[in-house]
Amino acid sequence: MIKTRIVLASTSPRRIDLLKQAGLFAQKVAPECDETPRRGESPRTLVRRLARAKAESVARSLAQPPRTRTLVIAADTIVVEPSGRRILGKPRDAREARSMLKMICGKTHVVLTGFCVVECSGPSLKASIHVVSTRVTMLSRSPKQIRDYVESGEPMDKAGAYAAQGLGMNFISEIRGSYTNVVGLPMAQLLRVLEREFGL
Repeated sequence: MIKTRIVLASTSPRRIDLLKQAGLFAQKVAPECDETPRRGESPRTLVRRLARAKAESVARSLAQPPRTRTLVIAADTIVVEPSGRRILGKPRDAREARSMLKMICGKTHVVLTGFCVVECSGPSLKASIHVVSTRVTMLSRSPKQIRDYVESGEPMDKAGAYAAQGLGMNFISEIRGSYTNVVGLPMAQLLRVLEREFGL
């Protein structure tokens, strides 16, 4: 009988927790990937490219045990500011975190996650790549509320400088689409792909 091993190409505790909640227990492996956007690259193209690059970098680094099928899951999540022209990544410092939050508070922005599932079978790789979009409307917040939130430290490793599953939920008025997509991994869509395309 062939076993299926699941590997998450990420060290994100949020993504590993989402997989566990769905009954999927994954080994974590950090991908090697330059996440710098290319000149003129659209947000959707960026997350598709990075998700695939992360998955394939980990897939190629793994030893394949006998009688085991390996599925590598990778994802890349970005926040696109309300005008749609700028990608908001992880803030470099507290000043940039405050600037990002001022930009999105009181408005609606888009969260995009590209996710890729790669099946390792001998020397060949079968890849399935998808992009999920969620619209998030933020409440208006005062400079003091923004400053206090940034001082909590939570925004500093989050795209767009907020965490929907943490204190940042106090900034969110409405989510239209997948909540787990905003957290970093659109679980309903991922589980459907694993079932339909990989028989999991």
